[in-house]
Amino acid sequence: MKKATATMENGATEAKGGSSPSQMIDERIRELGDWRGEMLSRLRALIKQADPDVVEEWKWRGVPVWSHAGIICTGETYRNAVKLTFAKGASLEDPSRLFNSSLEGNTRRAIDFHEGDSIDEAAVTALVRAAVTLNVTARGAARPVGARTKPKSA
Repeated sequence: MKKATATMENGATEAKGGSSPSQMIDERIRELGDWRGEMLSRLRALIKQADPDVVEEWKWRGVPVWSHAGIICTGETYRNAVKLTFAKGASLEDPSRLFNSSLEGNTRRAIDFHEGDSIDEAAVTALVRAAVTLNVTARGAARPVGARTKPKSA
């Protein structure tokens, strides 16, 4: 069985047929054609506004992913919800208490948006920026393999 994705130069994935991840997300939004598409589109715009350097990816058989020095969040759509899952959400401050899903885990946290819900744009923007900062800080703190010191012989 052939893979449906290929890695592009910027680390994003390209869908079968040559569509870019951004084009695949555009297509998903159009396909939904209801409040979920509108919600996903609004959240996507907020993410891109919060981090102009964000990389859009298309992973796991059709999940929009936004990354910067690691995954920031994913945007999954279900029949009754649009779920914005932050990969390291458990490590993020959430003073506005947006996280309302996946609260039991040690790593991820999510926000389920339902039809008619409003978006606290300032709070979502703050979470995206905090996730980027966490990713960049964590990546900078990791030492390159060649920088590790060998134990001294006795």
